[in-house]
Amino acid sequence: MATRTASSTTTGRWRWLPALLVLIGVPLALVGGIASCVASETGHMPGDSMERVWDTPYDRTAAEHGNAAWLVGDTVVRSRFDAVTAFDAKTGERRWEYAVPGRAEICAASTAAAESVALIGLMESGKGCATVAAIDLKDGRELWGTRRTPGSGHPKDATDVLATGAGLAVLRDEDDRWDKKPEAGMPPVLPGDRALRAFDLRTGAPRWEAAVPKGCFPRLAAVASKQVLAYLTCGTEAKLAAFEPTDGKERWTVPLGGRRPIAANAFVSFLSAEPTVLKVQEQEQHGVHAYLAFGQDGRRQGQIDGVGDHATVADGKLFTGTGEVVAFDLATGNEVWSSGSFGSWRDVTAMHAGGGRRVTVFTRSRKGHDELYVYDSATGDTVDERTFSRETDDGNAELTGLFRYKDLFIATRWGDGARRPLSAYRTW
Repeated sequence: MATRTASSTTTGRWRWLPALLVLIGVPLALVGGIASCVASETGHMPGDSMERVWDTPYDRTAAEHGNAAWLVGDTVVRSRFDAVTAFDAKTGERRWEYAVPGRAEICAASTAAAESVALIGLMESGKGCATVAAIDLKDGRELWGTRRTPGSGHPKDATDVLATGAGLAVLRDEDDRWDKKPEAGMPPVLPGDRALRAFDLRTGAPRWEAAVPKGCFPRLAAVASKQVLAYLTCGTEAKLAAFEPTDGKERWTVPLGGRRPIAANAFVSFLSAEPTVLKVQEQEQHGVHAYLAFGQDGRRQGQIDGVGDHATVADGKLFTGTGEVVAFDLATGNEVWSSGSFGSWRDVTAMHAGGGRRVTVFTRSRKGHDELYVYDSATGDTVDERTFSRETDDGNAELTGLFRYKDLFIATRWGDGARRPLSAYRTW
């Protein structure tokens, strides 16, 4: 009769252990895998997600005019029709607020801030954007003010009438009669060479009036480091001019058009002053819809046809974003790289370029998941891809801009429904 030893008994007890571990482990692995996928898809997977760091407090709905935002050092500043408010870029805490005097409203703002100074235009009782104030963005002090000649159009159309740079504050006066024949008994039409004026940025001391070519009128203004730029209408043709920042003398004036002139009634805006890139949209059926680049000498460079919803300039390239991100060489207008289509269900909502050869985009999916994509600006290689734990609009209006401060991305919003004007995000 065989004797049953302890060893054989132990072996018999544990021979089912591998099968038991497999039986338990496979479901656990499946559950873990599913949980990881869900966490990744919903922005709750560490190392693969974006978290919201801070929001500015809820605010009343902004008007269509007076909206702008600037990042100056560690301070992010936003303007709306009734105030300019600054926040700590790291924490979102409010630092100061400039309240518009009386019942006036902000009707225009410089798109850029130079030497921590921004310009705002003010109107009273809807009588035109007739007053200009320079605001120190470090503490909210009003440095100086002056008057300008406004047009009679809606204040939301008062774009590019104020510009800063090269130690200057540049403002553009307007005259609604520039497009009309002179009428007997009416005051003289404002001459074009009296309509673009420069002031000392910090003191407001008058510097010069630009030598705009005869028969031309300034419609937009921008300032680069070594020249002041203006989009001009000269009869029925659109042109681009540059002036000396020291005395306002004309450096050069060139047609916007290439094969044929750009019509004077085209919709034009400065995408960038340096390098100089304009967004041009003619109203005619076969008109130009493109971004036009120019060298510092006014020589025409690349033309990038098609105008997307989002575009930015950095590293000698123009980046556009709609259903994909595409990079173009500014010198030639040729496509350098493309991210490939995001698909019909995903759109770009905000874009930022610069700072370590990176292009960053926020995207929105109809499936409800917002994502971040980061590309190498030179090659188009994907550097990072993450999912937001909360939608970037979060019930607010659409994004209108994107800043980069250290490891934070600060998104701006304004217009109808913009209850939280600023939000900051970072990877985690």
